[in-house]
Amino acid sequence: MSAVEARALTKRYGAFTAVEAADLTVESGEIVGVLGANGAGKTTLMRLILGLLTPSSGSVRLFGLRPSRETRRRIGYVPQGLGLYRDLTAAENLSFAAAAFRVPAAPLPSGTAEGTVGHLPLGQQRGVAFASAVQHRPDLLVLDEPTSGVAPLTRARLWDRIREQAGRGAAVLVTTHYMDEARQADRLVLMAGGRVVGRGQESDLVGSARAVVVATDDWSGAFAAFEAAGFMATLAGRDVRLLGADAERVRRLLDEAGIPAAVTSVAATLEEAMVLAANAAVGP
Repeated sequence: MSAVEARALTKRYGAFTAVEAADLTVESGEIVGVLGANGAGKTTLMRLILGLLTPSSGSVRLFGLRPSRETRRRIGYVPQGLGLYRDLTAAENLSFAAAAFRVPAAPLPSGTAEGTVGHLPLGQQRGVAFASAVQHRPDLLVLDEPTSGVAPLTRARLWDRIREQAGRGAAVLVTTHYMDEARQADRLVLMAGGRVVGRGQESDLVGSARAVVVATDDWSGAFAAFEAAGFMATLAGRDVRLLGADAERVRRLLDEAGIPAAVTSVAATLEEAMVLAANAAVGP
Protein backbone atom coordinates (compact mmCIF):
# COMPACT_ATOMS: atom_id res chain seq x y z
CA MET A 1 0.00 0.00 0.00
CA SER A 2 1.39 3.42 -0.96
CA ALA A 3 1.97 6.00 1.76
CA VAL A 4 0.61 8.62 -0.66
CA GLU A 5 -1.66 8.11 -3.62
CA ALA A 6 -3.01 11.26 -5.26
CA ARG A 7 -5.14 11.04 -8.36
CA ALA A 8 -6.16 13.93 -10.64
CA LEU A 9 -5.83 16.44 -7.79
CA THR A 10 -7.14 19.85 -8.78
CA LYS A 11 -7.45 23.05 -6.77
CA ARG A 12 -9.17 26.12 -8.15
CA TYR A 13 -9.57 29.58 -6.67
CA GLY A 14 -12.26 31.16 -8.79
CA ALA A 15 -10.90 31.37 -12.33
CA PHE A 16 -7.36 30.53 -11.18
CA THR A 17 -6.23 26.91 -11.16
CA ALA A 18 -3.36 26.40 -8.69
CA VAL A 19 -3.04 22.64 -9.27
CA GLU A 20 -4.53 20.77 -12.23
CA ALA A 21 -5.10 17.01 -12.45
CA ALA A 22 -1.91 16.08 -10.56
CA ASP A 23 -1.06 12.42 -9.96
CA LEU A 24 1.58 11.45 -7.41
CA THR A 25 2.54 8.38 -5.38
CA VAL A 26 5.10 7.91 -2.63
CA GLU A 27 6.11 4.48 -1.36
CA SER A 28 7.51 3.58 2.04
CA GLY A 29 11.27 4.00 2.21
CA GLU A 30 11.63 6.24 -0.84
CA ILE A 31 12.34 9.94 -1.30
CA VAL A 32 10.26 11.73 -3.93
CA GLY A 33 11.42 15.22 -4.86
CA VAL A 34 8.99 17.79 -6.28
CA LEU A 35 10.66 20.45 -8.43
CA GLY A 36 9.37 23.61 -10.00
CA ALA A 37 9.72 27.37 -10.06
CA ASN A 38 7.92 29.64 -7.59
CA GLY A 39 4.21 29.50 -8.36
CA ALA A 40 4.43 26.07 -10.00
CA GLY A 41 1.93 24.63 -7.50
CA LYS A 42 4.30 22.62 -5.28
CA THR A 43 3.12 23.95 -1.91
CA THR A 44 -0.54 23.75 -2.88
CA LEU A 45 -0.06 20.13 -3.91
CA MET A 46 1.59 19.38 -0.56
CA ARG A 47 -1.30 20.94 1.35
CA LEU A 48 -3.84 19.03 -0.70
CA ILE A 49 -2.05 15.77 0.06
CA LEU A 50 -1.93 16.56 3.77
CA GLY A 51 -5.62 17.42 3.88
CA LEU A 52 -4.93 21.04 4.80
CA LEU A 53 -6.75 22.11 1.64
CA THR A 54 -9.88 20.58 0.15
CA PRO A 55 -9.43 19.62 -3.51
CA SER A 56 -11.81 21.02 -6.10
CA SER A 57 -11.67 17.56 -7.67
CA GLY A 58 -9.58 14.43 -7.52
CA SER A 59 -8.69 12.25 -4.55
CA VAL A 60 -5.96 11.62 -1.97
CA ARG A 61 -5.29 8.46 0.00
CA LEU A 62 -2.74 8.32 2.82
CA PHE A 63 -1.94 4.75 3.81
CA GLY A 64 -5.09 3.77 1.91
CA LEU A 65 -7.31 6.19 3.87
CA ARG A 66 -8.65 9.69 3.33
CA PRO A 67 -6.66 12.41 5.13
CA SER A 68 -7.93 12.59 8.71
CA ARG A 69 -6.82 13.10 12.29
CA GLU A 70 -5.85 9.44 12.36
CA THR A 71 -3.59 9.68 9.31
CA ARG A 72 -2.15 12.92 10.70
CA ARG A 73 -0.68 10.96 13.60
CA ARG A 74 1.50 9.11 11.12
CA ILE A 75 2.85 12.23 9.37
CA GLY A 76 5.73 14.58 10.08
CA TYR A 77 5.43 17.95 8.35
CA VAL A 78 7.82 20.88 7.98
CA PRO A 79 6.12 23.76 6.14
CA GLN A 80 7.97 26.61 4.49
CA GLY A 81 7.26 28.73 7.56
CA LEU A 82 8.74 25.94 9.74
CA GLY A 83 5.69 25.65 12.04
CA LEU A 84 7.61 26.71 15.16
CA TYR A 85 6.48 29.06 17.93
CA ARG A 86 9.00 31.87 17.71
CA ASP A 87 8.44 33.07 21.31
CA LEU A 88 9.19 29.60 22.76
CA THR A 89 12.63 28.07 23.16
CA ALA A 90 13.74 25.17 20.99
CA ALA A 91 13.23 22.76 23.89
CA GLU A 92 9.74 24.13 24.55
CA ASN A 93 8.82 23.72 20.87
CA LEU A 94 9.98 20.09 20.91
CA SER A 95 8.12 19.39 24.15
CA PHE A 96 4.91 20.94 22.86
CA ALA A 97 4.93 18.91 19.63
CA ALA A 98 5.91 15.73 21.48
CA ALA A 99 3.00 16.15 23.89
CA ALA A 100 0.58 16.46 20.95
CA PHE A 101 1.76 13.05 19.70
CA ARG A 102 2.10 11.62 23.24
CA VAL A 103 5.78 10.75 22.84
CA PRO A 104 8.90 11.80 24.77
CA ALA A 105 10.49 15.00 23.53
CA ALA A 106 13.56 14.61 21.34
CA PRO A 107 16.90 16.02 22.49
CA LEU A 108 17.93 19.38 21.11
CA PRO A 109 19.89 19.23 17.84
CA SER A 110 23.61 19.56 18.49
CA GLY A 111 24.81 23.15 18.59
CA THR A 112 21.38 24.72 19.15
CA ALA A 113 21.78 27.99 21.03
CA GLU A 114 19.74 29.09 24.02
CA GLY A 115 16.94 31.61 23.77
CA THR A 116 13.68 31.76 21.90
CA VAL A 117 13.43 30.23 18.44
CA GLY A 118 12.80 33.61 16.86
CA HIS A 119 16.35 34.67 17.80
CA LEU A 120 18.07 31.54 16.48
CA PRO A 121 19.93 31.48 13.15
CA LEU A 122 17.82 30.09 10.31
CA GLY A 123 19.90 26.92 10.04
CA GLN A 124 19.28 26.13 13.71
CA GLN A 125 15.58 26.90 13.33
CA ARG A 126 15.37 24.42 10.47
CA GLY A 127 17.16 21.81 12.56
CA VAL A 128 14.64 22.25 15.38
CA ALA A 129 11.71 22.08 12.94
CA PHE A 130 13.05 18.83 11.48
CA ALA A 131 13.63 17.33 14.94
CA SER A 132 10.09 18.29 15.91
CA ALA A 133 8.65 16.65 12.79
CA VAL A 134 10.41 13.31 13.25
CA GLN A 135 10.37 12.80 17.02
CA HIS A 136 7.19 10.67 16.81
CA ARG A 137 8.79 8.47 14.10
CA PRO A 138 6.30 9.29 11.31
CA ASP A 139 5.56 6.89 8.48
CA LEU A 140 5.36 9.83 6.05
CA LEU A 141 7.61 12.88 6.16
CA VAL A 142 6.50 15.93 4.16
CA LEU A 143 9.08 18.69 3.78
CA ASP A 144 8.35 21.95 1.94
CA GLU A 145 11.66 23.63 1.02
CA PRO A 146 13.32 22.29 4.20
CA THR A 147 16.79 23.73 3.51
CA SER A 148 15.97 27.03 1.83
CA GLY A 149 18.22 29.88 2.84
CA VAL A 150 20.77 27.91 4.86
CA ALA A 151 24.48 27.25 4.34
CA PRO A 152 25.59 24.31 2.17
CA LEU A 153 27.04 22.38 5.13
CA THR A 154 23.78 22.71 7.08
CA ARG A 155 21.86 21.59 4.00
CA ALA A 156 24.07 18.53 3.66
CA ARG A 157 23.56 17.59 7.30
CA LEU A 158 19.79 17.94 7.02
CA TRP A 159 19.83 15.70 3.95
CA ASP A 160 21.78 13.10 5.90
CA ARG A 161 18.90 13.08 8.36
CA ILE A 162 16.32 12.91 5.58
CA ARG A 163 18.04 9.82 4.19
CA GLU A 164 18.09 8.32 7.68
CA GLN A 165 14.31 8.63 7.84
CA ALA A 166 13.88 6.93 4.48
CA GLY A 167 16.37 4.28 5.59
CA ARG A 168 14.17 3.31 8.52
CA GLY A 169 11.19 2.94 6.14
CA ALA A 170 9.50 6.35 6.16
CA ALA A 171 8.11 7.72 2.91
CA VAL A 172 9.55 11.18 2.19
CA LEU A 173 7.99 13.87 -0.01
CA VAL A 174 10.14 16.98 -0.37
CA THR A 175 10.14 20.14 -2.46
CA THR A 176 13.38 21.92 -3.28
CA HIS A 177 14.89 24.55 -5.56
CA TYR A 178 18.38 23.08 -5.25
CA MET A 179 19.38 20.75 -8.07
CA ASP A 180 22.10 19.04 -6.04
CA GLU A 181 19.42 18.12 -3.51
CA ALA A 182 17.00 16.99 -6.20
CA ARG A 183 19.58 14.47 -7.37
CA GLN A 184 19.47 12.81 -3.94
CA ALA A 185 15.82 11.85 -4.40
CA ASP A 186 14.85 8.39 -5.62
CA ARG A 187 12.29 9.85 -8.00
CA LEU A 188 11.53 13.35 -9.25
CA VAL A 189 8.29 15.09 -10.13
CA LEU A 190 8.50 18.30 -12.16
CA MET A 191 5.68 20.86 -11.90
CA ALA A 192 5.02 23.93 -14.04
CA GLY A 193 1.90 26.06 -14.24
CA GLY A 194 0.12 23.88 -11.67
CA ARG A 195 0.58 20.70 -13.70
CA VAL A 196 2.91 17.74 -13.43
CA VAL A 197 4.96 18.01 -16.63
CA GLY A 198 7.60 15.36 -16.00
CA ARG A 199 8.51 12.53 -13.67
CA GLY A 200 11.22 9.92 -13.19
CA GLN A 201 14.99 10.23 -12.93
CA GLU A 202 17.00 13.27 -14.01
CA SER A 203 17.55 11.76 -17.46
CA ASP A 204 13.78 11.32 -17.87
CA LEU A 205 13.12 14.98 -17.05
CA VAL A 206 15.83 16.25 -19.36
CA GLY A 207 14.81 13.87 -22.15
CA SER A 208 15.84 15.12 -25.56
CA ALA A 209 16.13 18.78 -24.48
CA ARG A 210 19.23 20.43 -25.92
CA ALA A 211 21.20 23.59 -25.35
CA VAL A 212 23.78 25.38 -27.47
CA VAL A 213 27.05 26.37 -25.79
CA VAL A 214 28.94 29.35 -27.19
CA ALA A 215 32.58 29.80 -26.13
CA THR A 216 34.08 33.16 -27.10
CA ASP A 217 36.39 35.81 -25.73
CA ASP A 218 33.67 38.37 -26.54
CA TRP A 219 31.12 36.65 -24.34
CA SER A 220 29.43 39.92 -23.29
CA GLY A 221 28.92 40.95 -26.93
CA ALA A 222 27.59 37.49 -27.78
CA PHE A 223 25.21 37.58 -24.83
CA ALA A 224 23.85 40.98 -25.87
CA ALA A 225 23.38 39.82 -29.47
CA PHE A 226 21.48 36.72 -28.36
CA GLU A 227 19.22 38.66 -26.02
CA ALA A 228 18.44 41.15 -28.79
CA ALA A 229 17.52 38.23 -31.06
CA GLY A 230 15.12 36.79 -28.47
CA PHE A 231 17.14 33.75 -27.39
CA MET A 232 16.89 32.33 -23.87
CA ALA A 233 20.51 33.03 -22.91
CA THR A 234 22.32 32.28 -19.65
CA LEU A 235 25.95 32.50 -18.56
CA ALA A 236 27.93 29.52 -17.29
CA GLY A 237 31.27 31.00 -16.35
CA ARG A 238 32.31 32.80 -19.55
CA ASP A 239 30.30 30.51 -21.83
CA VAL A 240 26.87 31.48 -23.11
CA ARG A 241 24.21 28.75 -23.03
CA LEU A 242 21.12 29.01 -25.23
CA LEU A 243 18.04 26.90 -24.45
CA GLY A 244 16.11 25.28 -27.27
CA ALA A 245 18.24 27.03 -29.89
CA ASP A 246 19.36 25.77 -33.30
CA ALA A 247 23.16 25.60 -33.56
CA GLU A 248 23.21 26.68 -37.21
CA ARG A 249 21.07 29.74 -36.53
CA VAL A 250 23.34 30.63 -33.62
CA ARG A 251 26.39 30.33 -35.87
CA ARG A 252 24.84 32.62 -38.49
CA LEU A 253 23.97 35.24 -35.88
CA LEU A 254 27.52 35.22 -34.55
CA ASP A 255 28.95 35.54 -38.07
CA GLU A 256 26.66 38.47 -38.81
CA ALA A 257 27.76 40.16 -35.58
CA GLY A 258 31.42 39.47 -36.39
CA ILE A 259 31.98 37.51 -33.17
CA PRO A 260 34.39 34.55 -33.46
CA ALA A 261 33.22 31.65 -31.30
CA ALA A 262 33.03 27.88 -30.90
CA VAL A 263 29.44 26.60 -31.07
CA THR A 264 28.48 23.22 -29.60
CA SER A 265 25.14 21.47 -29.15
CA VAL A 266 24.89 19.63 -25.80
CA ALA A 267 22.28 17.95 -23.62
CA ALA A 268 20.35 20.40 -21.45
CA THR A 269 20.92 20.43 -17.69
CA LEU A 270 18.15 19.66 -15.20
CA GLU A 271 17.88 23.37 -14.42
CA GLU A 272 17.46 24.16 -18.11
CA ALA A 273 14.87 21.42 -18.51
CA MET A 274 12.89 23.07 -15.70
CA VAL A 275 13.06 26.44 -17.48
CA LEU A 276 11.88 24.91 -20.76
CA ALA A 277 9.02 23.11 -19.01
CA ALA A 278 7.93 26.32 -17.29
CA ASN A 279 8.00 28.26 -20.55
CA ALA A 280 6.02 25.53 -22.30
CA ALA A 281 3.41 25.61 -19.52
CA VAL A 282 2.98 29.38 -19.84
CA GLY A 283 2.75 29.15 -23.62
CA PRO A 284 3.48 31.79 -26.22
